[in-house]
Amino acid sequence: MTNQSGAAGLGQNTGPVREAHRFDERRLSDWLAGHIPGFEGPLTVEQFQGGQSNPTYRLTTPSRRYVLRRKPPGRLLPSAHAVDREYRIMTALHGSGVPVAKTHALCTDDGVIGTTFFVMDYVEGRVFWDPLLTDQTPAERAAIFDELNRVIATLHRVDYAARGLADYGRPGNYFVRQIDRWTKQYRASETEKIDAMDRLIAWLPGHVPPDDETAVVHGDYRLDNVIFHQSEPRILAVLDWELSTLGNPLGDFAYHMMQWRLGSTTYQRGLADADFAAMGIPDEAQYRALYCKRTGRDSIPNWDFYMVYNMFRLAAILQGIMGRVVEGNASSANAREQGARARLLAEAGWRLVEQSGAG
Repeated sequence: MTNQSGAAGLGQNTGPVREAHRFDERRLSDWLAGHIPGFEGPLTVEQFQGGQSNPTYRLTTPSRRYVLRRKPPGRLLPSAHAVDREYRIMTALHGSGVPVAKTHALCTDDGVIGTTFFVMDYVEGRVFWDPLLTDQTPAERAAIFDELNRVIATLHRVDYAARGLADYGRPGNYFVRQIDRWTKQYRASETEKIDAMDRLIAWLPGHVPPDDETAVVHGDYRLDNVIFHQSEPRILAVLDWELSTLGNPLGDFAYHMMQWRLGSTTYQRGLADADFAAMGIPDEAQYRALYCKRTGRDSIPNWDFYMVYNMFRLAAILQGIMGRVVEGNASSANAREQGARARLLAEAGWRLVEQSGAG
C-alpha cells in the first residue's frame, strides 16, 4: 500500500482539524505572510490523521503547499515534542547528502497558534505503511531496503561539527544518559505496572558496552518515516526528527533493525515472520552487513545489548503515548492500540536478556 505524503509518514489522509488541536487560522496566515518569502493566502488548513506525537497539518495556498508541525497543547512530558530541535536538525542537514524537506520558519511565540511550531515544504512522493511491501516485486523490495540502508549509513557519516551541530547533544555516555532519560519518561507516564520493564530498568545500566562513538542519530528511522520518489527507489525526505540528537550510531541502527527481531503481534512493523529470501528483503545478517560495509566496519559487537536497549526505549515511548491517551491529548486515533504495545515490547526485551544468558 503506498500513499503520498508531505509529513512524517502520515500518508495523504487529511481531514478537518481536530477540536483539541484547533487554532486561529487567520492569525497563522498573517504570521506566515510576515515570515515566509512569497507566502500568499488564502490559507486552507487540514490535519494529517496519523502520527502519535506532534500534531501535523497540511497548509494549502493558491500557489503551493506546506507542512506545519507543532507541539500538542496541554501538559507535556519534560523534553518531549521538541519541534524546535526538528527544525534545527532539518535545516542543518539540508544539502548534506541526507534527504530532508526544506524548512521555512520556526515560531516559538505561543501567542500565534498556542504552541511552538515550524513550517517546511510539502514533499510529494510515496510512503510505505506495509513493512512487508506486499504491493512490490521482490526486486523492488530489495531496492527499497537498500536505499533505506544507504540513507541511514549516510546520516551516521555526516560531519556534524561542520554542519553546525557540535552542541546538538553531548558526545559520549550516550546509553547511560538515554537509559536514565527514558526511565524517567516511562515513570512519568506509567499507567500500570509492567514487571518486564522494571527488570530492564534494573538490568540495563550495569550492562552498557563501551560507548565512544558519536554521530547524528535520528531516533525513529523506519520505512514509514521516509518519503520515496513516486516511481524510483529513492528517498526524497527523512522526516520526524523529534528524537534526534548526537549519540551512538549503533544504537540508532539497532532501533531501525528491531523489526527484524519482532513479529507483527508485538510490533506492528515486525518482520520476524517474513520469508526474506522469497520476498527479496535482506535478512538481519545481510542488512547489517550492508550497513557495516557502508560505514567501514568489520562487525557490530554487543548487538544483543543494542536490541534490548531499543526494546526498552520503544516500550517507554509507547507508554508515553498511553499516558497521552489518559491525559486526553493524544495526536492519533489509534493511540490506545499503540500504547498498549508497551508491555509486549518490554516483555520481548526481557526475553532477549534471558536468551542471551545475561539475565
